[in-house]
Amino acid sequence: MLTIVFVIAAYLLGSISFAVITSKLFGLADPRTYGSGNPGATNVLRSGKKAAAALTLFGDAAKGWLAVFLAIHFSPSNVSYTMLAAAVALAVFIGHLFPVFLRFKGGKGVATALGVLLALNVWVGLGGLATWLFMALVFRLSSLAALAAAAATPIYAVLLGLPREWVLASGIMSLLLIWRHKSNIQNLLAGKEAKIGKSKSA
Repeated sequence: MLTIVFVIAAYLLGSISFAVITSKLFGLADPRTYGSGNPGATNVLRSGKKAAAALTLFGDAAKGWLAVFLAIHFSPSNVSYTMLAAAVALAVFIGHLFPVFLRFKGGKGVATALGVLLALNVWVGLGGLATWLFMALVFRLSSLAALAAAAATPIYAVLLGLPREWVLASGIMSLLLIWRHKSNIQNLLAGKEAKIGKSKSA
């Protein structure tokens, strides 16, 4: 029973959109109405408010980290903490992608995936972050950086010997993240993808 509670709570936590909340706090337009239409930190950055984008990034990452941290440290004694953490990791991530509070139209999951990975294993999380930062600094394309990090993190998880449940969870998150970027992939191939900090039309 507690396992179900953990998973449901993680999904609901993931469903909280910090892009929407932060935009309201800063008096900005709803991030679903401009740019890519994605309620995430990169699109909020297109508003020109770096502080709002940073707060969105922190909030979306923090909810992923918190859900998994609680699952690992407060799992019921009769439940495998590795299995519960994997289930919670997927639940909070899916909550961000398909939030019940936003009619199941959420973000693409990059920041939330980072928070989840940092909670599962800090080195895997930092490896994914380093991959994103390197690609973003070189190419100035958030989507390309996210795709590269998504492809790399399951490999990092295997190399660092994470439990197989966590490797599987990271692999599923990566596949979902890549799928959520399908329109970005088309834009990248066509050379139309907007660079970091630029409007979609730019």
